[in-house]
Amino acid sequence: MPQPNSIVIFEYLNDLHNPFNMKFLIVFVALFALALAAPSADVQTLRSESEVGPESYKYALETSDGTNKVEEGHLTNVGSENEAIAVKGSFSFVADDGQTYTVNYIADENGFQPSGAHLPVV
Repeated sequence: MPQPNSIVIFEYLNDLHNPFNMKFLIVFVALFALALAAPSADVQTLRSESEVGPESYKYALETSDGTNKVEEGHLTNVGSENEAIAVKGSFSFVADDGQTYTVNYIADENGFQPSGAHLPVV
């Protein structure tokens, strides 16, 4: 036989057509996901650099868990109706298997184009 608390929760969730209950569930799930995705408290930033201009930017980040991120972007076709941003960068991280994975990428008018030794080639 279910415990009284589980009956209350089940009845509450069973009434999800109530807009308040649906909003509560969405907020609860979102907060739960954020809590799971939060970085470990013992990870420290070793290097953080950024430069932001009116038509370009670049940044670099390195953390004590082996994560590295570098990216730079600039506007192309400035002032035209085809104005866009072109981005080039890379990131690397140490996975659960202890191996370091690196992804290099370009993102421009041709889309996001990642490459890495561990990624399939199309």
